[in-house]
Amino acid sequence: MVESQALALVNSWPVDTVAVAVVNKDGIVARTGPDTNLPWASVTKPLTALTVLAAVDDGLVSLDDPAGPPGSTVRHLLAHASGLNLGDDRVMGRPGQRRIYSNRGFEVLGEFVAERAEGSFADLMIDLVLDQIDMPSTVLDGSPASKVTGPIGDLATLARELLDPTIAPALTREAAKVAFPGLSGVLPGYGRQDPNDWGLGFEIRSTKSPHWTGSANSPATFGHFGQTGTFLWVDPVAGLACACLTDRDFGDWAIPLWPALSDAVLAEFAQP
Repeated sequence: MVESQALALVNSWPVDTVAVAVVNKDGIVARTGPDTNLPWASVTKPLTALTVLAAVDDGLVSLDDPAGPPGSTVRHLLAHASGLNLGDDRVMGRPGQRRIYSNRGFEVLGEFVAERAEGSFADLMIDLVLDQIDMPSTVLDGSPASKVTGPIGDLATLARELLDPTIAPALTREAAKVAFPGLSGVLPGYGRQDPNDWGLGFEIRSTKSPHWTGSANSPATFGHFGQTGTFLWVDPVAGLACACLTDRDFGDWAIPLWPALSDAVLAEFAQP
């Protein structure tokens, strides 16, 4: 593994603990920081989405099964297009009309899939994803919207899987494309975006500005960031992914530093 000038940037970040990994299809190409368990916050959502896609691939559920508010489906819930409010069951709009970021939508999704599987969503995640790609230290303890903890090594494994899918590969590639194109909405922490593009569980960079990824990231970049100062992006054009865990909540400190790191990673590791 190479010594990385890009990853050295995190040494000056105003955090006590930071771990970063850069991944290509062959595995980790650069890494820094401890492999200790940290909370992923909303970076939980891509892992939850992959679990749901695996359940769809296994025939447990369908993307078009009714779930959530009237008129909503599994697909709407994954794409933050169900109309559900951020944290409760209030319906803020008709399905498919606006992009309303919803933790509650992912909780409803987890409940729906778990009921179909006749078990817990945490156990389903272990069976369909964590055991399949060897993420032994990752644990879901609570909401499938935000309550995963795990180390950077496991998050890097998820990044590699999303870059080159082996679990429900056709569905996972499709999930990284825009679902319900043209919907506007608020990207938490970054304000209103029009369009506010999402796939099925993955936020898509598209033409958003401002954004937490780098200016050099392609519009096809997809992933998520979390309130605990975490992020995961996958850039299929560059053939790279970057995973980051910290112990400081997202805030103004991250606004300039995350894009700068992403641009440095792409400059150092993207293939010409």
